[in-house]
Amino acid sequence: MTFQEFKTSLSASQPQEELPDLVKALWFDAKGDWEKAHNIAQETNDAAHCLLHAYLHRKEGDIWNADYWYKRANRKRPANTLEEEWEQLVKEMLV
Repeated sequence: MTFQEFKTSLSASQPQEELPDLVKALWFDAKGDWEKAHNIAQETNDAAHCLLHAYLHRKEGDIWNADYWYKRANRKRPANTLEEEWEQLVKEMLV
């Protein structure tokens, strides 16, 4: 799936079943369901889940918690916008 196909899928009522869980989380986030996205982010503590977790807490405005999760993901909080970070994460996790 391309990034554009993913964005088009946001018009559906549910994410495509075959999407990886992390991509589904970003789909739910884009649809305004932060809680569902957060539940997926908490499923495990590998680097990708930690990065998603960090982004979600940054979006929530809980910067201290976001920075904790960025550190767990071996990343630093980006200086870009939340929209740019979301797009970057989608593209990274679609691969």
